[in-house]
Amino acid sequence: MSLGQQLAPHLPLLRRYARALTGSQGEGDRYVRAALEAIVAAPDQFPRDVDPRLGLYRTFQAIWQSTHLEEDDFIEDNSNAAESIARKRLSRLTPLSRQALLLTTVEGFSIEDAGYLIEEDPTQVSSLVAEAVAEIERQTRTRVMIIEDEPLIAMDLEQIVRDLGHEVTGVAVTRDEAVALAMEDRPGLVLADIQLADDSSGIDAVKDILAEFSVPVIFITAFPERLLTGERPEPTFLITKPFQRETVKTTISQALFFDQATVPAAA
Repeated sequence: MSLGQQLAPHLPLLRRYARALTGSQGEGDRYVRAALEAIVAAPDQFPRDVDPRLGLYRTFQAIWQSTHLEEDDFIEDNSNAAESIARKRLSRLTPLSRQALLLTTVEGFSIEDAGYLIEEDPTQVSSLVAEAVAEIERQTRTRVMIIEDEPLIAMDLEQIVRDLGHEVTGVAVTRDEAVALAMEDRPGLVLADIQLADDSSGIDAVKDILAEFSVPVIFITAFPERLLTGERPEPTFLITKPFQRETVKTTISQALFFDQATVPAAA
């Protein structure tokens, strides 16, 4: 099997990581493209002593660490309002702690593998993750709407949301219910499944909601391939079922971290 064939299954996940790390599909994809170009240009330098996915992320990390903006650049950035808010928040969270958090809780790497990727020992990685979680929780609070037709999953998501200190506006199980609930009580975040109780689509529900007002959305689905096609704008935040509670917590925090409407938590 060629190196390209070995890496292909991992590219959608790397793109997810890059988008979460940068807060932008376009910027994230540019870093992924740069990593792939580096591999093509020097295939003999690709790490062969580790799992292909680990080697792919290590190559991406090398590109990111050598070219990403420094903290002062984030603060002085002249982007639009939403991007400016995100960049100011990012300036309060060190790049290493952000990477450690995403690699372990979203991408599912072990503490040891994350240490390999960011070139830190496991003890330091654990410390960086704790630092990132604490900082994000201090900065964000909001009200969350859940679109999920499985009662047990919906209950689990409600508990996770409340554990983070957020409110739940309600749970919708169909497209029509979701749109009506969102119009009645506008949430600051939406957690959405794709397949709903009456065979309606969570994707369509989200499109209807976004046509009325802007709100960050996290898709939680057993069918991520339906959203990670590379053929249309894709969600920045996507969780695959069955999910880990820590993955949901981290993704919620990241989604709110990049949203201009989120009110900083009280000190």
